[in-house]
Amino acid sequence: MTRYLAGRLLQSVFVLVGVTLLTFLLLYVLPADPAQMIAGRSATPETVQRIRSELGLDQPLPVQYVRYVSRLLHGDLGRSYAQKVEVAELLASRLGPTAILMLSGIGFELLMGLPAGVAAALRQGSRLDRLVMVLAFAGASAPQFAVGLLLLYTLAFRAGLFPLGGYGSWAHVVLPAFTLGIAGAGWYARVIRSSMIDVLGQEYVRTARAKGLPTRRVVHKHMLRNALIPVVSMVGLDIGTFMGGVVVVESVFGWPGIGQLAWQAIQIVDIPVILGVVTTSALAILLGNLLADICYPLLDPRIRYS
Repeated sequence: MTRYLAGRLLQSVFVLVGVTLLTFLLLYVLPADPAQMIAGRSATPETVQRIRSELGLDQPLPVQYVRYVSRLLHGDLGRSYAQKVEVAELLASRLGPTAILMLSGIGFELLMGLPAGVAAALRQGSRLDRLVMVLAFAGASAPQFAVGLLLLYTLAFRAGLFPLGGYGSWAHVVLPAFTLGIAGAGWYARVIRSSMIDVLGQEYVRTARAKGLPTRRVVHKHMLRNALIPVVSMVGLDIGTFMGGVVVVESVFGWPGIGQLAWQAIQIVDIPVILGVVTTSALAILLGNLLADICYPLLDPRIRYS
């Protein structure tokens, strides 16, 4: 296990280098000029050139990348062009709300998707199965901005049960997390249903039933643990996706997360902030996948890492 983790960490380093390099190249081939954006439309060419020199944008691209990586190795993500604040401080101020939304969103996904998928698998071909699959397809297909606006109108504006947006209390997180949960629950229900149906045909499940064990015990002890393996993989991916920011949901509910920060940075070509968000997102995805790999042996003892 130790050797496996060491290998994964080494792979993660190469992945992060590749992500930063690709993002760096893509940002600098864009026609937008950060110096011009900062100086404004009425700025003289001399002013734009001075700003470009101050930001180091007049240096060759390889030199700029090496300087960026060198700072990154020392934990320095750079300084925002527009806000004149360290990128690490901007990200740190958004990590808390983003983590809360991530955990709450995944919680809603699991609470809604897993029971529905298990029930559909145990009653395969029934009306309940068809109903769950229809609802799962509808939830996964529904645009998040439409779902969010509908929840805001019905539960916040009309019923007054929740705030209309913002951040600060548990009531603020319910609607955005539920919006994320509706879409994710559809995918989780479909995946756990398919996985449970595969497990139903396994020999150890037939043996457990032949012994006369109660259905609830067979499901929870023998079927569900093995069926959860693909679900754990999805949770690992969701950790990275949500920690990278959910721009649409954050915009609809005024949630001060990393997604909003990234969108604002893209609009003004604030390259250090964009690079910081991408690096953070890549790190979150790698961490989520690593946690998923660690959980696999806990669910299925047959899985061993050499």
